[in-house]
This record gives sequence, structure tokens and C-alpha cells, in this order.
Amino acid sequence: MLVYFILKSAHLLFVMAWVAAVFYLPRLMINFAESPGQADVQARLLLMAKRLYKFGHVMFGLALVCGLLIWFGNRFAPDNIPDVVAGMKWMHGKLGLVAILFAYYIWSYKRLQATQTGKALPSAFTLRVINELPVLLLFIIIFLVIAKPF
Repeated sequence: MLVYFILKSAHLLFVMAWVAAVFYLPRLMINFAESPGQADVQARLLLMAKRLYKFGHVMFGLALVCGLLIWFGNRFAPDNIPDVVAGMKWMHGKLGLVAILFAYYIWSYKRLQATQTGKALPSAFTLRVINELPVLLLFIIIFLVIAKPF
């Protein structure tokens, strides 16, 4: 069971790090939209976004690997890892929402990256509204994981 708890703890740590990137990347987009005519500030924000995006992908990848090891680990080490997915239909909802959150993360970076080719971002207000989407999705994901409603 120790292996299971180590994997689960690592999975949670990497998810938390990735979600921090998911929350902060759109904030960089808002800051970019609010700094027109400040080329040095915008260049710094784009550099920060690029680094954050890479960091987030690494954290997502590590969370995915840990999650897969937990999911399939019972097949390889049944004494160390319990069968955590048997009959858990809520997992489909969780994974679907995580996929949407991942697509949102990629979309955020691509929108910010498009500014380098002259494409304008939506207004700062619109970006602030869009910025709340991950909070709602994460709340639903957390609810599914804790309540396991179906």
C-alpha cells in the first residue's frame, strides 16, 4: 500500500502544480491585453508564458504518468496497489473535464502566442470572464473525486 500512497501523493502534487499553471497562464494573457504599447512588458509576459507553458506540460505529463500507474498498477502489483477504478463511472466524467481543462490550457497559450503575428486578444473584461472557466471545471472535478456520485 505504501507504493499506492506515494503514487497518489505524487499525482496530487503534479496536478496541483499543473493547475497553478492553468490558473496563471490566462492571467498573463490579461496582463498582456492591459499593456498595449509597452513592448518590453509584453515581451517579458510572453517569455513568462512560454516558460510557464513548458512547466505546465511537464507537470501534466508527470501527473498523467502517476495516474496511469495508479490506474493500471493493480494489474502488475496487486499487493501494493488497490484496484481503484473498478465500477467508478465518475472517472469518465473527471477525465473528460480534465481533457477540456487541458484543451483550455493549450488554447490560452496559443491565443497569447498569436499576438506575435499581430492577432489581437479579446478585451481584458472578456479574458477575465474566460479566466473563471478553470475554477468552475476544477470545482466539478474535485466534487467528482470526493463524492464519487456515480
